[in-house]
Amino acid sequence: MSNPLTISIRPLDSSTVTVVNDANDTFPVIGYISPQFIDGEWSYEEQLFDRPQSIRFPDDQLDWTSYIDSADRIVLLAFSGASCVGQIRVHRDWNRFAYIENIAVRSDYRQHGIGRKLLDAATQWAKEKQLVGLSLEAQHDNVIACRFYVRHGFKLGGVDTLKQFANPHIDWTLYWYKVF
Repeated sequence: MSNPLTISIRPLDSSTVTVVNDANDTFPVIGYISPQFIDGEWSYEEQLFDRPQSIRFPDDQLDWTSYIDSADRIVLLAFSGASCVGQIRVHRDWNRFAYIENIAVRSDYRQHGIGRKLLDAATQWAKEKQLVGLSLEAQHDNVIACRFYVRHGFKLGGVDTLKQFANPHIDWTLYWYKVF
């Protein structure tokens, strides 16, 4: 891969449905977030593992056509040439936030600003819809993703200890918000 990368961001359409999951790659799990709620404010500490692991979420099997030309949801894809190297999936939530359902960048394209470009595109979409900000959830063991969200202006807004009850590997779901 040569630098600098030329990346284009464009909405999902019928011709790109087949590549929507191409950015779903493994990612490193290097520790976990230990949240605290003190005096009405969330904070957290990172607890890092001695030996990082890698995991991969299963490919999403959704009705992708419901995101095409929708007023309330969108999938934005990042392309390097003809290759889909990233995606962000967003919908208008009941609380007037744009809820990020998923954001992913292919592992060999990380650290090149693609995640930021996807967040910028989601922000533009949300502002066009007159929404108040972005929100998302992350598992407490996705430290690298949480660091990314904080670098891009997100703030920890809450923790759910029951959402992942059936998953023995996840203790907490963390809720992140970026208010415009």
